[in-house]
Amino acid sequence: MSDSDEDYVYDDETGEWISAADARAKAGAGGARDSGVEVCDAVGNLLADGDQVTLIKDLTVKGAGQTLKRGTLIKSIRLTGDPQEIDCKYEGIKGLVLRAEFVRKR
Repeated sequence: MSDSDEDYVYDDETGEWISAADARAKAGAGGARDSGVEVCDAVGNLLADGDQVTLIKDLTVKGAGQTLKRGTLIKSIRLTGDPQEIDCKYEGIKGLVLRAEFVRKR
């Protein structure tokens, strides 16, 4: 009775329970991570998870009391699903979110 077609999984995108077969088919077509949102940097290059970017402008970080200088390298970005924002890690700053218009793909 453990046929894989009888198993159901919760789909975060739709908020419904779907069959495991449907979930596999959906994952093969791009999955929940690929929501069709394209994130481009300041010069129009397409960004992806794990890319390295460089700042093109000095940015004051609210709450951290720091300024990130132009030319600062940010490694291993993550896309948030918003076409204007990217999630980053930078030494000494937790939860850094940058606008895509202020970075250039390296």
